[in-house]
Amino acid sequence: MKLDILAFASHPDDVELGCSGTIIAHIADGKKVGIIDLTQGELGTRGTPEIRAAEAEASSKIMGIAVRENLGFADGFFLNDRAHQLKIVEKVRQYKPELVLMNAIYDRHPDHGRGSEVVRDACFVAGLKMVETFDSEGNKQEAWRPKNMYHYIQDRFIVPDVIVDVTAHWEQKMETIRAFKSQFFNPDDTSPNTYISSPEFLGFVESRAKELGHAIGVTYGEGFTKERSLGVKSLFDLI
Repeated sequence: MKLDILAFASHPDDVELGCSGTIIAHIADGKKVGIIDLTQGELGTRGTPEIRAAEAEASSKIMGIAVRENLGFADGFFLNDRAHQLKIVEKVRQYKPELVLMNAIYDRHPDHGRGSEVVRDACFVAGLKMVETFDSEGNKQEAWRPKNMYHYIQDRFIVPDVIVDVTAHWEQKMETIRAFKSQFFNPDDTSPNTYISSPEFLGFVESRAKELGHAIGVTYGEGFTKERSLGVKSLFDLI
């Protein structure tokens, strides 16, 4: 299966918060999108890996993505090393995405910046033909490097290089977030409160999207930073 976009996330729900509106918008435009979660979020105060897996599945159905996998890296302790990079290389070569989305370049949670780095480095390695990887049937994989990579903006504000209008898909995006019932505000949940489980947090998510949307003259936006400069043949391509 070849994908147009492959989104990586350090934890289940990172994609939902950071770029699910963009994913939904591109699926509506006919693109095929997949998600790879690096960890199961097992160190989270609320929920369990099993609960979060079920929530990720529910969110995936709302988005309409083609595939979602979890690499099972150690939450809080995975590294940007050869072993972890090669697991990501296998997925990049398997799905051959044109574009890759990944965590913020730095953020409140150290896994986010580290996830960004390991995916970025793995995407480069995936294009080196002398690095050998094999698919699940033992066949040697072909080298593949995405055309560009974008980092979605998460908790800490980072000035974006690109803002995507997600106004038409805002409610659907919020449904993907609410699918993670164990993580976000639920008045019936007696689990310990966390930074993201307060009722104010979802208000922050909306306010951030309104701020980014305002910058481009729309209601809601999602921001990204880029790995390399964007090239166009005409300035009118940017209108």
